[in-house]
Amino acid sequence: MNLPTLPDRRAVEAPSAPCIADDDLTLDNTEFLDAVRRAASTLRRHGVGAGDVVAVMLPNTVDLVVTLFAAWRLGAAVTPLNPSLSADEAGYQVTDAAAKVLIVTTPRNLGVCAVEITTGGLTADPASGDYVHRCGDSALALLIYTSGTTGRPKGVMLDHANLNAMCQMVIDAFGLTEADHSLLILPLFHVNGIVVGTLSPLLVGGCTTVAGRFDPRSFFGRVERSRATYFSAVPTIYTMLADLPADLTPDTSSLRFAVCGAAPASVELLNRFENRYGVAIVEGYGLSEGSCASTGNPLHGKRKPGTVGLPLPGQRIRIADTDGNPVPDGEAGEVLIAGPNVMRGYLNRPEETGKTLVDGWLRTGDIGRLDEDGYLVLVDRAKDMIIRGGENIYPKEIETVAYRLPEIAEAAVVGRANPVYGEEPVMFVAASPGFTLDVDRVRDHLAASLSKYKRPVEITILDELPKNAVGKIDKPSLRKHAAAVSPSA
Repeated sequence: MNLPTLPDRRAVEAPSAPCIADDDLTLDNTEFLDAVRRAASTLRRHGVGAGDVVAVMLPNTVDLVVTLFAAWRLGAAVTPLNPSLSADEAGYQVTDAAAKVLIVTTPRNLGVCAVEITTGGLTADPASGDYVHRCGDSALALLIYTSGTTGRPKGVMLDHANLNAMCQMVIDAFGLTEADHSLLILPLFHVNGIVVGTLSPLLVGGCTTVAGRFDPRSFFGRVERSRATYFSAVPTIYTMLADLPADLTPDTSSLRFAVCGAAPASVELLNRFENRYGVAIVEGYGLSEGSCASTGNPLHGKRKPGTVGLPLPGQRIRIADTDGNPVPDGEAGEVLIAGPNVMRGYLNRPEETGKTLVDGWLRTGDIGRLDEDGYLVLVDRAKDMIIRGGENIYPKEIETVAYRLPEIAEAAVVGRANPVYGEEPVMFVAASPGFTLDVDRVRDHLAASLSKYKRPVEITILDELPKNAVGKIDKPSLRKHAAAVSPSA
């Protein structure tokens, strides 16, 4: 596999075969190569070369995929940004990644990057020459930002060897061929959208349709028109689709399977969707630090709802105690992962890298057990993390922003059950001595620095937050309080 030259290979092997499409544009292999070459020329003209980082802050479009391949053609890496990030959040990521340029739809004027290139100018100029940097497997390919205990996102470094290994695992697990057509509805700033939805089908000669904003009412119409053979989604999306009006009877005959990840799905939901639409859902598990996926229920074999399946070929799963020692069969412990898909580390974070990568094993922070057949059952998630509709929300990041307000002495964010999104963040705060807290002021303060999906749906002011025996804020107690006052309780 060679991602930098993949557009060239496809154009030679099948010049007029379909390659990639979005809501407004359809490109065959020749047209895709031309767009990549044009974009590479533009990036090179702005000084991008081997070892540089290109930041791309675009919605789900062909332009984002073109940017990936154009940067790789020059030996550069790409860091994708969520388009809904606030200026503060986006500025942090661009600065931390030391991005040379930022690709945007319209100027953002973040003031942290010397060059912003709009999509209108990305492929406007003709390609000058046919420069391709021959980068090795160890060259950095992606910087995927994920939050952590520090409250600020950190860059997960994935090299070309990681992506090649992960894509081959996906291709093998799903038996992908040139006949496959991916309908991409997950965000392209997530590694799942890049690897499962885009790179893997393109590598085998298949094609990808990049959908814009997901709408359950129009989704099956898109399936019927594209004749997609698979798609990947999160439990929230499957819930929306399963709850569509009963008189809707779409043609799903083109779909071979669907993938479910990012958050646990109930057995009831999986069965309800499969029984209604006749499409098998393959549930799996993985992290950005593992390039996307580490386990999956077999597409052809025993699928066990309630588990996240078997280790993908080439990966190893170990269940360990707090010291990293294996636990007895069937017992719960921390899920550890090893394989060629595991990241090289966190950008400029050697201490955190050392805690996460230990003796060749990736410490996930997730708690699970292996059943009698070797299928992974997730018992709990990384401590405190909230998953809202497939989006990871880290309370520490929200709390860090809250503490910038002098009126706040204590702040804690916990997850509360939501029937559609799985979970939603709620916040508890206590005032500093001599101050009076106002919920609207706290809400406005958070809105200035946080994306909408991270903002607490409810803010409760308490005289004092509960503490445990060692004086730390007692989040289990707050979770119980949140559940007791939940609108759905």
